[in-house]
Amino acid sequence: MSADLDPGVDPYAGIATLGAAPLWRYLGGLFRSEPKSRAVAALWRYDELRPYLLHFAETLSIADAERRVLMLVNPGLADPPATVNTLYAGVQIILPGETAQAHRHTSNAFRFVIEGDGAYTTVNGERVHMRPGDLLLTPGWHWHDHYHEGDGPMMWLDGLDFPLVNALEAGFFELYGDRSQKPSVPDDISARQFTHGRLNPAWDMERGVNSPVGNYPWTETERAFDAVADAAEGSAIDGILFEYTNPWTGGPVMPTVSCRIQRLRPGFSGAAHRHTASTILHVVRGEGTTIVDGQRLQWRDNDVFAVPGWATYQHINGSASRDAVLFAYTDKPAIAALGMYREELMERQD
Repeated sequence: MSADLDPGVDPYAGIATLGAAPLWRYLGGLFRSEPKSRAVAALWRYDELRPYLLHFAETLSIADAERRVLMLVNPGLADPPATVNTLYAGVQIILPGETAQAHRHTSNAFRFVIEGDGAYTTVNGERVHMRPGDLLLTPGWHWHDHYHEGDGPMMWLDGLDFPLVNALEAGFFELYGDRSQKPSVPDDISARQFTHGRLNPAWDMERGVNSPVGNYPWTETERAFDAVADAAEGSAIDGILFEYTNPWTGGPVMPTVSCRIQRLRPGFSGAAHRHTASTILHVVRGEGTTIVDGQRLQWRDNDVFAVPGWATYQHINGSASRDAVLFAYTDKPAIAALGMYREELMERQD
């Protein structure tokens, strides 16, 4: 056997011209012993972001911006911007009388309301009203627009899976023909039909991959916490933990995103843990610390923080008298559907 190569040509340069590369030079980077995310643990303080949101609300018209949103960009994921490798978080503001242009996109989205009253989003013809603590769903390829008919600014956390959709090169986007939709069904009908505990509609309804519920109201969430009170032991990792579920399947609200709400009792000190899913958390109320790979993130009311996949983390509520409540969303459904979800307990970091 002989190689018929020009001895004056570097064989590595030669195969590069053919669009090929030697696997043996890349094995260490392509097949790692364990995951290592480009995202890092990060914390965004709401009380520091809020003055800028108000500034841009006063100086930048909704017509020029369409969506006045401050993206929460992870230091390890600046280009293209993302909060963790598959998920995005941003804080949006809308003022009384403003309407945000109706559009739709492949990416799944939700809103978790932080402050304000009197706004609603219209999703495929259903006006869904917003109140603090509400979780509103905008599943992929659903028309949606926002309108504020109350007083004072309205602010909410936007969550989307567009980093995942764009990585898969599967994203589409389309503007609605008019600036806003005309309601085609009664207001808040999806929540009124489904948020009754174990009772779901028994008549014929379309069953897609997303939850049919437009709004998971805070009043129902608070009722669930009150019903449990201190009677349940809860999770050693996450305290009293509830998942917002698709009433048809009992699974996550959307096929790529799981949304959860957790209560950390006063003095709670969670077990250390890691999993392949990436997580973004919003502090509904309270103060505490999350240790992520040895880094202490000290959070308070309305802050947002990120825990990359396979990072070891543990939650601590150091208060002796006040609960801490965290809203969290992860890409676990997508990771699990691919058979790649893994988790394990770790040694404490404090």
